[in-house]
Amino acid sequence: MHRHMSLRALVVIVLLFAGIGHAEPPNRVTILYDSFGKAPALTLDWGFAALVEYGGKRILFDTGNNASIFEHNVKALGVDLRNIDFVVISHHHADHTSGITYLLTVNPKVKIYVPDEPWGLFARGVKNDFYRKDPSLPAEMRYYGGHPPEILEAGTPWPNGNFVPVSSKTEVAPGL
Repeated sequence: MHRHMSLRALVVIVLLFAGIGHAEPPNRVTILYDSFGKAPALTLDWGFAALVEYGGKRILFDTGNNASIFEHNVKALGVDLRNIDFVVISHHHADHTSGITYLLTVNPKVKIYVPDEPWGLFARGVKNDFYRKDPSLPAEMRYYGGHPPEILEAGTPWPNGNFVPVSSKTEVAPGL
């Protein structure tokens, strides 16, 4: 009888504590880049970046205004950008994207979700119908000698980035 009670107690203890070692890390947001704050180790600057830890995922949201400051702040906080699951960029302005330059030096294959836009840093090309074509001008005064390509390719400062254009509500991870 005593042996069965001890066995039951052991089973209850094991069941109570079974999930403790396998619990997901807590959900949290760590500000990496901002013009506000009191953390003495961080450099304040115009722009924004945050590490979002949610549902077991590590998501970089934006990358700040200056790649060197972004690098400094990330290192000061001990954040390893090699271990992020993906990146979400809110919009193409430099104060949210300039840190991509540093990010790609440490995690060149990371998936980066970006706004799908006809203009800006992440544009994939633009139809040539946005400007006036005047056939009365001599060829040398017209774009492409009067024979422009149908799609004008857009450049990017990060030609090898793994960018995923998003044009509508998109679930990038379960629940996100």
